[in-house]
Amino acid sequence: MKLVNNDYDAANLRKRVRELEEKVEQLRLSRRVLMNLIEKMEKDRNSFLNRLEKENKKLHHNNYRYARSLLCKNRQIVELESRLQGQASGDSANS
Repeated sequence: MKLVNNDYDAANLRKRVRELEEKVEQLRLSRRVLMNLIEKMEKDRNSFLNRLEKENKKLHHNNYRYARSLLCKNRQIVELESRLQGQASGDSANS
């Protein structure tokens, strides 16, 4: 009876070892899938950040150009107002 019991225990242990090995293999596969997903998410995130940085630089450049344009137009307005005041004061002096 002892020999049969030992064979039964050994068979159960071998079966249990196979089950655990299968679980380990499934865990390895799951880990690979998760790591691939994480890598893809990181690539997508980096790509998105690069696009945002490029867009930000473009907006800063456009904002700079717009500000310079406004400054130039403001100078023209001040110069024209100055000329008008000069002409108006010259006209009032001649009257």
